[in-house]
Amino acid sequence: MFAEAAEAASAVRRQHARNAEAVTKLGETLRTMRPRVFITLARGSSDNAATFARYLVETQAGVLTSSASPSIASVYDAAPPMQGAVMLAISQSGRSPDLVASATAAKEQGAFLISLVNDEDSPLFALADAALPLCAGPEKSVAATKSFIATLAAILHIVAEWTQDARIARAVTALPDLLDRAWTLDWSPALPVLDHADHLYVVGRGHGFGVAQEMALKFKETCGVHAEAFSAAEVRHGPMALVGPGFPVLLTAQDDESQASVQSLAAEFAARHAPLLVAGLKDAPGTTLPALDADALVQPILLVQSFYRMVNELAVARGRDPDRPPTLAKVTETV
Repeated sequence: MFAEAAEAASAVRRQHARNAEAVTKLGETLRTMRPRVFITLARGSSDNAATFARYLVETQAGVLTSSASPSIASVYDAAPPMQGAVMLAISQSGRSPDLVASATAAKEQGAFLISLVNDEDSPLFALADAALPLCAGPEKSVAATKSFIATLAAILHIVAEWTQDARIARAVTALPDLLDRAWTLDWSPALPVLDHADHLYVVGRGHGFGVAQEMALKFKETCGVHAEAFSAAEVRHGPMALVGPGFPVLLTAQDDESQASVQSLAAEFAARHAPLLVAGLKDAPGTTLPALDADALVQPILLVQSFYRMVNELAVARGRDPDRPPTLAKVTETV
């Protein structure tokens, strides 16, 4: 896991070089299509990346975005009409039967299918109208790292070409070098806070929420910690009742319109005496984890790169093998 996460920047560089022409063409296609709805299809870490996609597509491209439930096709044999829709299917392996069944049904009902897949020999890759390889290379650790970051990079690249937004294009270009820098940041101050934790929250907002979901998943997979992800708005409701001494919170933020609400939430957590870890906020209570100044659209990607290094170290400190979580397999073939 450590070695593969360290390769994320190189994977993104390969991806940019390999997919440049195809993503330019896809951007032209999406501008011509003017889709009425954008639908994501994924599970696990890929579904966390789909959350990132939902916020980017709705805020930057202005297209309503929703997540498909694979069991609609694979279990219930139902297929809603998809004329005028774009489906983005995301999978490292491209072989999970329920994802392939759902993508097939969507195409049959008129959807334009985009696939982001690491395995170019997979059925999901072959099925797509526009298939983009993640270019992450072999990933042997059960916990996905570089393939997740490569997926976020591909989504950002698609949105940049679709919208023809110069700001997003600059963020795409800057990302690989920033990932190299993010990997070197020291998040080890989080270890004493989390070493004996049994439960914790990971909190983010906006397009950073998908990264918060990914962090919570990695805590579960690699460290055996019960972690839940919440948006900075939603956690203020019922979930706040659990926060207090002995219940850590990892609070993440990016420098956009959501930052003020996250900043005020840090004070609420501190008032409840929760062990608080903060990434992406300045002058906040708790233990501050280092973060790079960058465009807000890429800040969550950089945070998860720094996080991967720390959570790998945490798993080892807790006596677990982060590469081989118990009861889990690399390819989960759900039906």
